[in-house]
Amino acid sequence: MKVIIQNVLSASCEVDQKIVGEISYGFCLFVGFTHDDNKEIVEKMVKKLLSLRLFDDENGKTNLSLSDIHGKILSISQFTLYASVKEGRRPSFVNAMAPVEAEKLYNYFNNKMREEGFIVETGIFGAMMKINLVNNGPFTTILDSKELF
Repeated sequence: MKVIIQNVLSASCEVDQKIVGEISYGFCLFVGFTHDDNKEIVEKMVKKLLSLRLFDDENGKTNLSLSDIHGKILSISQFTLYASVKEGRRPSFVNAMAPVEAEKLYNYFNNKMREEGFIVETGIFGAMMKINLVNNGPFTTILDSKELF
């Protein structure tokens, strides 16, 4: 499982010229799954993600968590996080989890964050989405379950 975390002042997701998810201050997450991901990995990633201190405190030190700033989450499914361009010039997506299984884990991931008390907006799984965000910093962090667990 990979999650790209963007610290944002605002973010929104548009599908068919309609806003389907929108947040103010918080995280815009791009989330991808690979073949051996499961609920246990999702739970560990949620725990890690929600405990990270990625926001500045009053002294400008990266010392506050999403909960400390009362931040919100915009979660976007993105199978292309598992694209490989090792061979040729066109990406291969053989490392991405099949859509049916990935959608189940994606929904589980979002629900686990909601269970922790966070407001979680989403895009539409599998849809062509336009993501608008104002990156704060810019500040981008990458979580990869293969490197963490």
